[in-house]
Amino acid sequence: MLRDASELQGLIIRATDGELGEVKQFYFDDDSWAIRYLVVETGSWLNGKQVLISPYAVAHTDANARHINVTLTKKQVENSPSIDTHLPVSRQHEVAYLGYYGYPYYWGGPYLWGAGYYPSGFAVPTVASQESGAALKHGKVNDTHLRSTEAVTGYHMEAVDGEIGHVHGFILDEQSWAIRYIVVSTTNWWPGKEVLVSPAWIKKVSWGESKFYTALTREAIKGAPEYIESRKITRDYEDDLYMHYGRPPYWQNDAEQESSFSLSSV
Repeated sequence: MLRDASELQGLIIRATDGELGEVKQFYFDDDSWAIRYLVVETGSWLNGKQVLISPYAVAHTDANARHINVTLTKKQVENSPSIDTHLPVSRQHEVAYLGYYGYPYYWGGPYLWGAGYYPSGFAVPTVASQESGAALKHGKVNDTHLRSTEAVTGYHMEAVDGEIGHVHGFILDEQSWAIRYIVVSTTNWWPGKEVLVSPAWIKKVSWGESKFYTALTREAIKGAPEYIESRKITRDYEDDLYMHYGRPPYWQNDAEQESSFSLSSV
């Protein structure tokens, strides 16, 4: 199911023995465009400290009940490696964090979550993830930083023939935690419309300029199906979106990867 990331902000994170706090924002991987961590404001029980929760730990999300259940205890979270969420999260920080919880390194395999297509179902590091950790210690893995959804919201969006608007939000896949779309507000070009742009159509991101560059034209985006936040994103809507742009939908590639993963698991 696809969901606007804003719907998850403010949800209460429930550990197995009590509430941890509420979702403040997310960190995403700017290479594969997947949400890697939820940033949680803990409140009074942990002196207001912000902590990271990996999708590996998410057991169930109930947006209507306003909570997310995770397979962690409060003590585990309290004793987890300290990470300053006001600074970029480096690969070294991630190694310490994932190692503490016994999660695999998502950069250690061919799929979105390393050795798996989805974050659920992993409890101990895999051979691939252990090799990734060893490679990192020997300087063989790029130390890329994760990006904060809060920090990049407001970035300008540039088409091939000029500016088209700014980043307003993100659409997530609840199962894989992939970012399927960037919500672009075009109100500074023509009034009152938001559209969706796939990360696959982003040519580059200039962090220094605070700007996303897309391979689409302004006219193509202007004629795209409008995104209305209050409406559920259906497959029919997505079909219309991809048909409009004349580009292959992401679920074709997903089906190929899932098939490959199923065969490799036999």
